[in-house]
Amino acid sequence: MSQIGPEPVSNASQPSDDHHLSRQLNLRDLVLSQVLTVVGSSWVGLAAGLGHAQTLVWLGSFAVFYAPMAVAVYYLNREMPLEGGLYVWARRAFGDTAGFLTAWNIWAYGLFVIAFLLFQLPSEFSFMIGPSAAWIPDNHYVVLPTLAILLTALALTAVRGLALGKWIHNISGTAMMMAFALLIVAPFWAYFHHLPIHYTPFELHLPKHDPTSLALIGQIIFAAAGLEYIAIMAGESKAPSRDIGRSIIIASPIIVVMFILGTASVLAFHELTHSTINYIAPIPQTLRLAFGDNAFGTFFARLIIFLLQIRILGAASFIFTGVTRLPMTAGWDHLIPEWFARLHPRYRTPTNSVLFSSIFIAMLIVLGSAGAHAAQAFNLLNNASSEFYALAYLAMFAIPILGVKLLRKRIPLWVAALSAVGFLATLFNFLLNAYPFDTGTQPLPFAIKILAVTLLVNIVGYGFYRLRNKPSSLTPDN
Repeated sequence: MSQIGPEPVSNASQPSDDHHLSRQLNLRDLVLSQVLTVVGSSWVGLAAGLGHAQTLVWLGSFAVFYAPMAVAVYYLNREMPLEGGLYVWARRAFGDTAGFLTAWNIWAYGLFVIAFLLFQLPSEFSFMIGPSAAWIPDNHYVVLPTLAILLTALALTAVRGLALGKWIHNISGTAMMMAFALLIVAPFWAYFHHLPIHYTPFELHLPKHDPTSLALIGQIIFAAAGLEYIAIMAGESKAPSRDIGRSIIIASPIIVVMFILGTASVLAFHELTHSTINYIAPIPQTLRLAFGDNAFGTFFARLIIFLLQIRILGAASFIFTGVTRLPMTAGWDHLIPEWFARLHPRYRTPTNSVLFSSIFIAMLIVLGSAGAHAAQAFNLLNNASSEFYALAYLAMFAIPILGVKLLRKRIPLWVAALSAVGFLATLFNFLLNAYPFDTGTQPLPFAIKILAVTLLVNIVGYGFYRLRNKPSSLTPDN
């Protein structure tokens, strides 16, 4: 049984090599995966809801969260380029218990995000086809079998491994960049056609002082999360200690441009047409406004929806890959049954972990479809999933500050200072996530439910961990 408490930190990636994982990911794959996992299509709509304060809020979020995240991931991965990523970092810095709970929160977050992404596809598809397909999202006889097929495809892809999965992720990341490219050039198309559009992506205005703006700011601060996720697959990267850091450096300016210029486009066209922003599908809505409600505009809107559907499938596949690797690495450390760590003899992928995660996601999909009360429960759990991820980030930012002394000595002091900024920003986001940004929801009951669900999920995780790792057989935490 692994010892509880901080352990010596090794700079070698040999533990991953011992399991003979298939190293498939090169620098190009890592960069496209960073774009895929960080950039979501709805964030530009939420940020546009802040009006001309969007640029200042984006820059502020990059300063207080994204930059600390990028620096922390760069240095922690350089010291520990191991399969499992943040789970391994937290375990080596704080011990088995903290490592397990960090993995538990990332795993829970991933499961709910995958279920939510799959739920989006029928609505996106019906929106792409038009009014004649409006019946699809509410028809369980169509939706559930379709989602079952997609989940099965995700599982089979995960079993086949990143030799196949990386191409899905690459195509999806490219599709996302194409969708944003069309969004970003739309205002210039409007200028060319002499439309009176006010496109000002670099205006710096303070946001309004109201609860809705505050809640939106909380959403935007955490919008660019995800750079650390690729490190979960460090043992399947060809040169993880070098290329994961390089992927952060290359992808970061691309991500910044996509968010700021994309939001400016959404805002410009909604101000031009005096329309209400669709927070769920802001990019297709904006391009329809840009190119007109005609055959030309409809074509571009449908093209964007198609590209975004590709991105949704790719993001679900990418997150699913990480979700299945966390139990595998925890199984290697004997924190959970070794059954989760068994690998396919040919593809070297965790088949049992894939099966278990697939069953759990299927249960969530059924829960979200089984009547109004069950759907409310699913939505509550999904809303709480951001809190799970925030807890994992709190652990990551705490490592350069409070982690085992040997590790802290290897990380520059300025990285620890920047991590402290990221820790405070994440804590702020954790609290704001419990506040609804839509005015129709009562704040106090919503906050109580979100925080209660977050606490309950972690109590369940800790209880499972203690059943597996009884205190009588282990040394106490340091």
